[in-house]
Amino acid sequence: MRYVDIPQKVNIHEILGNKSSFSPHNYKKVILGGENYKTVKDFLTSDLVNGEEVGSDAYLRKSHKFFIRNKSLQQDTFLLSLVGDSVIPILPSKFVNLGLQEGDLVISKDSNIGETIILDKNYPNHMLSGGLYKMPVEKHKYYLFAFLKHDFFRTQLNFLVSKGATIKHAKRLFLDCLIPLPNQKDSEKVIVYLETLVRLAINKEKKIKENEELIFALIEKELSSHQKNKEFRYKFPDLQTILATSRIDAGFYCEDYSQKQFSIRNYVNDAGSVEEWSFEIGRGQNLQVSAIGNSIYSDQKKENFYVLVRPTNLSDFGTVTKYEYLGNSRELDTISEGDIIFSAEGSVGKCVMFANPKQRMITNIHGIVLNKKNHDIDESAFVCCFLRYLKNLGVLDYISVGGQGGSLAMKYWAEVKIPFFPKNKQREVSKFYYAPADYKITKGDLPSIEEYDRKINEKIGILQLDEQVKILKEKISDVVDAIVGGSIVDIEFGFTDKF
Repeated sequence: MRYVDIPQKVNIHEILGNKSSFSPHNYKKVILGGENYKTVKDFLTSDLVNGEEVGSDAYLRKSHKFFIRNKSLQQDTFLLSLVGDSVIPILPSKFVNLGLQEGDLVISKDSNIGETIILDKNYPNHMLSGGLYKMPVEKHKYYLFAFLKHDFFRTQLNFLVSKGATIKHAKRLFLDCLIPLPNQKDSEKVIVYLETLVRLAINKEKKIKENEELIFALIEKELSSHQKNKEFRYKFPDLQTILATSRIDAGFYCEDYSQKQFSIRNYVNDAGSVEEWSFEIGRGQNLQVSAIGNSIYSDQKKENFYVLVRPTNLSDFGTVTKYEYLGNSRELDTISEGDIIFSAEGSVGKCVMFANPKQRMITNIHGIVLNKKNHDIDESAFVCCFLRYLKNLGVLDYISVGGQGGSLAMKYWAEVKIPFFPKNKQREVSKFYYAPADYKITKGDLPSIEEYDRKINEKIGILQLDEQVKILKEKISDVVDAIVGGSIVDIEFGFTDKF
């Protein structure tokens, strides 16, 4: 209930001014520590640009024009999420050019109301759904964005929107939400400081996406250019094949799947299972009371608690979006150096490698743990990258079974093949995922911080970039908290020594 003021009584004029609403929820207010503030509307240079609906009859399997849905805006990222069905190919005749450009702010007014992202590049072939707005902002864009991604903004918006709706609709109500200004003499420096932090985080998230694309491109290049002298020929499965695999789902025998698997198994150095890559495969810890007794769960870090990594909290880039903490007196199965946690149900294929687990770390039974016997970090990083490549290629969708995202049970892992790339090729791929570097940021003026940070981004991998993003976002949240509370913000970059 931070920032929230719950009045003990309201007068008739307030009720009439609030469309005669008798819901106590609509009379809650936020508490500001300072006197200076603007509304979201005050930051706009022109009217909002609303997206348009095209209807499911315009959806295609392939097209050069795309439709961005609300689910592409996620709380855990500053950038557009283009995975799964968050972006749909559509009929070119239904496309509406909204002029989406790098730096545009996009906000959701329906469903995941108030969720906001910033575009990382120009999107000339993409359009927004009717549930999204493009926000025209020029001055202090990143300052506004820092607040739009913060709980303070979401708290206000929830007061303005009816709680009874199954799908929430914010319409244009978010324009009336308050954005506090720094309550100190050097307020402009504070704004510049906060905007710099936001830009640093955005640049690192961009680099994470770039690294993932490089990983997939390198794997594809190595596979395609080093095939055995054998051509792919598709044939329908016979009875013996079906009996051997015990699979009757048609996708498992389709030409697309067969061809993709052929290119992997036809690699010049062959391909092997995870066991042949020196992994032991097993389920995560059963956290039910019947298995481990009573536990205490927390979203905040607690001393002597286990760090819980749920498969649902893994990103598409091999990182953890959210950690939870579990208190239990028993000795539970923990993650070791070089282990991989793999999401085996729902969002099949998301996975993360742990190079040096600093605390006792566990996952639940919905995840599969690939335990690296020889703790070879480079091999583990490569295997984790290749598993994500298989997910991106669609291979894991064919192997998994069932609905609701599917399930990749342990008995189907024999179909998951990983090519034996030479050591130098493994490292060439894995360095974009795991590449710790020994360096330290020095203090200086703001432009030099950004320039030096870009150089650092080129040296490190996705896991290190993600760690820095988390530190930056924590700092951004602290600065926003201080501004909301009317406190003095200390302008310093000493936190980056943790990088």
